[in-house]
Amino acid sequence: MLSINPKDIPTAKLHSYLLGAVAPRPIAFASTIDEEGNPNLSPFSFFNVFSANPPIMIFSPARRVRNNTTKHTLENAKATGEVVINVVNYDIVHQMSLSSTEYPDGINEFLKSGLTMEPSDIVKPFRVKESPVQFECKVNEVIELGNEGGAGNLIVCEVVKLHVNEDVLDENGAIDQVKIDLVARMGGSYYSRAKEGFFEIPKPLTTHGIGVDALPEEIRTSEVLTGNDLGMLGNVETLPSEADLENFANEYPEYVGINLNKRHKFAQNFLANEEIEKAWKVLLIK
Repeated sequence: MLSINPKDIPTAKLHSYLLGAVAPRPIAFASTIDEEGNPNLSPFSFFNVFSANPPIMIFSPARRVRNNTTKHTLENAKATGEVVINVVNYDIVHQMSLSSTEYPDGINEFLKSGLTMEPSDIVKPFRVKESPVQFECKVNEVIELGNEGGAGNLIVCEVVKLHVNEDVLDENGAIDQVKIDLVARMGGSYYSRAKEGFFEIPKPLTTHGIGVDALPEEIRTSEVLTGNDLGMLGNVETLPSEADLENFANEYPEYVGINLNKRHKFAQNFLANEEIEKAWKVLLIK
């Protein structure tokens, strides 16, 4: 294990470690205007949503590492107190990337990237028409984290209106995660297309899993089962009954009497297919 004191390495190297490890990150495609009304558009992956009541989003245009200068987005947000945060899906990811080019002051990134300026209803910055969800925001606060290159500037935004393309909604009016097709930022020049890596984990909000600590010792100390496997097994509320095990043994006699590691491998296969109850039965029959 490589252990590093952040103060012992150059900021650029630390920046690389941080962005390579803390990923994937959602992208705030931030639209602002300067005091003369000139539009600016730029993406930021130091971004997330932090509250629903009030609806708060925070993104951070960091000071440039190479020359310690600030970005137009930060200057505009401070000057006008308004921003539109547009989400980025796969359909506009290359245009979004193009907009991140360090164009001179006064250049309109909407035009450079070929994206459409859509007037907002409440704030002055334009929305990105092609973005599937757009958040009109007022800037509540800007928190400067430092004065050196690489220092972040937290722009705390309150959503005052949002716009959702109906094409990304499901039959219940909720955002369909496959239809919206979001992308996220990774380290280096890499991105992640979210829907290509989807998997579902039931949230233990209303249930109370027995926990890994309640698993039989031979399961907890398995040479085959992984930590994720144990987590799945520990997320059940109750174990199969004796009657359930007897019925399973009668239906699948090939699992009866096999050695420990084989049982664990068979159980692992069931877990890989999210057949947790069958995995437990394989583990518990003798």
